[in-house]
Amino acid sequence: MVSWQEIEKDAPEFAERVRTVFGAGIHKTIATLRADGSPRVSGSELQFVDGEVTLGMMGDSMKLRDVQRDPRIAVHSPTLDPPKEGRWAGDAKLAGRVEAMPAPPDDPNPDAGHFRIDITEVALTYVGDPADHLVIESWHTGRGYRRRTRA
Repeated sequence: MVSWQEIEKDAPEFAERVRTVFGAGIHKTIATLRADGSPRVSGSELQFVDGEVTLGMMGDSMKLRDVQRDPRIAVHSPTLDPPKEGRWAGDAKLAGRVEAMPAPPDDPNPDAGHFRIDITEVALTYVGDPADHLVIESWHTGRGYRRRTRA
């Protein structure tokens, strides 16, 4: 089981950049698997709390049903256009399996799902300097941090 804290220890600068990109907006895009195996894309919020990546889902939502059946999930950071001037922070993705957590004591929705993500991979993609190549930084379970470029 891999927590965000482990990635922060293994590759702290990378983890901070990924967290910053995820924090650029409230709404993230998550992908879950429907009963027939096809993907479902939904909006969601997530938090980086106490060394974990956590998220919640409304009770009886389709995405909650999906992860109760198959816990695999992928999450994409908010999609922001590159600025007219200055550097683009890029986009970030992470994937893994959700694991149920207890609901907060003040949760008004007893049917909601609360989860942490057991992370298997994280990626950050951005335009390099000079802006003639793409930089792909990633972290994978069992392999750790890696940085590649693509012209």
